[in-house]
Amino acid sequence: MEHGRTVLTEAVRKVQLLKIDGYCATAAMESSEYIKFKWIVDGHEWEVRFYPNYDSNYGSLVFVQLILLGEPQRNKLKVNLSCRLVDMSHRLDPCAEKSLSHVFPSRDGCTVTLTTRYDIPSGYLVNDSLTVQCTITVLKELPDIVVPANTEAPPPLPPSDLERHFGELWQGQRGADVTFELESGECFLAHKIILAARSPVFMAEFFGGMNERSSQSVRIEGMDADVFKVMLHFIYTDWAPELDEEPEMAMAMAQHLLELLTGMSIFAERINPNFIMMDATNQYFRRYGLDRLKLICEGKLAGGISIDTVATTLALAERHKCSLLKAKCVDFIARSPETLDAVLATEGYNHLVASCPLVLTELLRAAHGRRN
Repeated sequence: MEHGRTVLTEAVRKVQLLKIDGYCATAAMESSEYIKFKWIVDGHEWEVRFYPNYDSNYGSLVFVQLILLGEPQRNKLKVNLSCRLVDMSHRLDPCAEKSLSHVFPSRDGCTVTLTTRYDIPSGYLVNDSLTVQCTITVLKELPDIVVPANTEAPPPLPPSDLERHFGELWQGQRGADVTFELESGECFLAHKIILAARSPVFMAEFFGGMNERSSQSVRIEGMDADVFKVMLHFIYTDWAPELDEEPEMAMAMAQHLLELLTGMSIFAERINPNFIMMDATNQYFRRYGLDRLKLICEGKLAGGISIDTVATTLALAERHKCSLLKAKCVDFIARSPETLDAVLATEGYNHLVASCPLVLTELLRAAHGRRN
């Protein structure tokens, strides 16, 4: 092996995934608002800011900004920020990487623009979750040293396959120790320990003081088998492929899942008060405690709001205490007098008046505030 004398730079690098859940709801954020993350790299504290909705002459931009917090430990701190969209379902390759080098200290920081909000490539928004891989590289100059000329870098690590393994565990049903029996006659086998790890309600049911602790069969009433199956798939894989189907089918599934996730629990009368969620007017039980799936469904429904659907969606949000979805619907209806008049003429509005009359006061306040 040949050796040579060269000047090297030492690279201190950190790679991390920024996962933005409920991405559709970020459309309501102001241009100057951002989601922030803090990292420690090379002994310096950095703030990574994700702007999902920045107004510019080129449209609504999605970009990442790197800010140095505090003073640099040396002059001319040379840093590179690289970003790219990745698909956590591993069906698509990562997008082309975009990067920018910068010298700190600098008040403006280092900014990498990913795309415009409405040009995000299809497939990278999974279950209303957008994932950005960010790499911060800090360079240090070193004195002349002798190094091997043909040193090879180690091979990259393969992507995580945890989701696939747990999905195969559920599909194969090996080691299953509980059976869910639905009114339709369909049965689903599952593993108590996995259900308990993902849901505090299942934890209380199977490993608390309830009767189901030793039971190998649980009867589920008043629930559609297809919807229950989607929920079980999400518990094992953190992914609901049905929410990535055609918009009409995905919206319908999101509605059914919200009904499942926010209704009165079949175990409610036996679960301790820690499972009661409170709001300003009343209290209700989380049916399975899968709050992440609930937020994904809210985001899916928020992204499909239209004149014809907004009143019905608002009634759903009010009935199931979906605050983010409710705020999105109210904002949509009150955005202009023309939109309000069009919504008032829909059948969904009549249903809203009959089922949720109290929400009309909020609509009037929002509409009045927009006019002022």
